[in-house]
Amino acid sequence: MDPIPPTPHPPQIYRLRTPNSPTSPKVCRDTIALLLQATGHRELADIARLLVSEVVTNVGAHTASLVVRMEAVVRHDRVRVSVYDETADATPRLIGPDTQAESGRGLVLLSGLAHDWGVARSDGFLAAGKRVWFELRDDPGGG
Repeated sequence: MDPIPPTPHPPQIYRLRTPNSPTSPKVCRDTIALLLQATGHRELADIARLLVSEVVTNVGAHTASLVVRMEAVVRHDRVRVSVYDETADATPRLIGPDTQAESGRGLVLLSGLAHDWGVARSDGFLAAGKRVWFELRDDPGGG
């Protein structure tokens, strides 16, 4: 009889709601770092901290949203982080790295550091508005 191959654990979903305030980026980036360390994704924590900080900072700088909601879906080999706000009309723009603009750099970081990322309208479990999400994957082979 052939052994049954192990099945991956179901995804673990974590959610955080914080007021849209100057402390929100720190609260969210520290939370994601602790979460990834606790779930065995320590190698993703630094990049996740940076990207979460950028996305949450954008909510504070470019929306009138009263709250920031963050969701992390942790799987055995990856994490997908979504940051929600209550403003559907403010769509982030990706600017080129050679531009002298003072804003938009966070989306350049997303493009360069995340395995995948996107922006979508949200009318799901959290609130109507939009969500900016990114996915980071483990790279056990280093390449």
